[in-house]
Amino acid sequence: MLGNPPLLNAFVRAGSEALMAMLEQLLERAGVLDHELRVFVSGEPVREDVLAQARALLERWPDPEDRPPLFGVPVGVKDIFRVAGRPTRCGALLPADLFDGPEAEVVAALRAAGAIILGKTETTEFAFFEPGATCNPHAQDHTPGGSSSGSAAGVAAGFFPLALGTQTVGSVVRPASYCGVTGFKPSLHRLPSRGLVYFSPTIDHVGLFCATPDEAATVMAALCPGWRAGIGTNAAAPLRLGVPEGPYLAQASADSLGWLRSVVSALKSAEGVEVVAAPCLEDIEAVAERHTDLIAAEFALEHAAWFDRYRQLYRPRTAAMVERGRTVDAEGLARARASCLVLRETLHAVLAEHRLDAFVCPSTLGEADAGLGSTGSPAMNLPWTHSGLPSLSLPVGQGGQGLPLGLQLVGRFGADEELLALGERVWGILGAA
Repeated sequence: MLGNPPLLNAFVRAGSEALMAMLEQLLERAGVLDHELRVFVSGEPVREDVLAQARALLERWPDPEDRPPLFGVPVGVKDIFRVAGRPTRCGALLPADLFDGPEAEVVAALRAAGAIILGKTETTEFAFFEPGATCNPHAQDHTPGGSSSGSAAGVAAGFFPLALGTQTVGSVVRPASYCGVTGFKPSLHRLPSRGLVYFSPTIDHVGLFCATPDEAATVMAALCPGWRAGIGTNAAAPLRLGVPEGPYLAQASADSLGWLRSVVSALKSAEGVEVVAAPCLEDIEAVAERHTDLIAAEFALEHAAWFDRYRQLYRPRTAAMVERGRTVDAEGLARARASCLVLRETLHAVLAEHRLDAFVCPSTLGEADAGLGSTGSPAMNLPWTHSGLPSLSLPVGQGGQGLPLGLQLVGRFGADEELLALGERVWGILGAA
C-alpha cells in the first residue's frame, strides 16, 4: 500500500503539463487503493473538480516566477473543516447542514497560497474516539490513529503531500507517529481555527501532516503572517534536549522506552548535541483530569443545540463525552481553562532550569494498536496540548512489529520556527526510518 510520499516541492516547481500529470497520478492511485484504505470520505476526491482547480491556477499564474508558495500542492482536509462547495460531516450521522458555515480560514489561506483541495479526509466522530473507516497503510489491521485518521494515512499512502488535521488531545502527533509521517501541531492558535466544527474552542489546535520538517516549515511560512523564516537554522549551534522523566514518561511501553534510549544515544553521539534528564509532569494524572474536564465541558456546550434532538445518532463514546461535560460546572470549567497557562509556565520553567532547546520523548505509547475499534492512547501528547506548546513528530523509528514510531519534540510557546529548525537538524542526525 505504501509508496514514497509525494514531495511538496515537486508540485510547486512543476510545469503546466507535469502538474496535471502528477495530479492524475495521485487521483489514479487513490482510485485504485482507497477502497481498502478509506482515507477519503465518500464521494471524494472529485477528479473534475481537482483538475478544474489546477487549470484555474495555471490560468491565474502563468508565469512560474510569480506563483504563490504552495502553487499546485494538493491537500487533504480533515472533514471537520468547512470547505466551500463541500458538505461537512464530521464523521457523524447527524444532518450535514447543521455544520454549514463560511469556509475555514486556514482552508482559504491554503487556496490563497496556491494549494489545491484534493478532497476531504475521514475523521473519528466529531474528532473524538469513535473511529472512522480508515486503515493504517503500513498494516491494514492496525489503527491509523485518530482523530485526523484520513489525513495522516493519506500522506503515508502517497495520496497527497500535505494534509490538515486538528489536535485536542493527540490527534495530529499520534496518527503521524502511527502512520510514519511528519506531524506538526503548532503553538495554540498559531494557525487559525475559525471555520472548523469545534470540539473544544479553548484547546483545538490546527495542525498538518507532510513528509519532512522542512516541508512543514514551508507550509507554515505560507500560512502564518509574521513567520520568521531562517530562525534557528544554524546547524553548528549547540543543541540541548531534555527527556521529561517521571510519571508522564513512565506511561510509555517498555519497547518504546528502550527505543527512546537508543535514539538518545544516537543524538548524544552527534557533535554539539546534549541530551539530559529533565524531570517534570509529576502530576500528570491531575493534568489529564483537568484537560478532560475542559474539553468535555466545551464539547457539551458546542453540542447543546444538537444532542438532545439527535441523541440516538451519537455513538456511545461520543455521547458519554457530552454527558460527562454536562457534569462540569462553570467554576470547574474556569479552573480547567486557567490550568492551561499554569502548565505552560511550569513547563517553560523546566526548559529554563535545564537550559533546554526542547523536550524529546516518544510521540505515542508504542506502535499502532491492532484492530480498528480504537485509535490508541493520546497520553504522550496530552500535556503539550493542554499547555499549547508546539510539538513535532518525526518518523525516525520502528517498533518490534515493524510499525512506525515517532519521536516527539516539544518547544516553547510561540517558538514554532525554532522547533521546526531543530526538527530538521534532528531529522538529519537520525535519518528517516
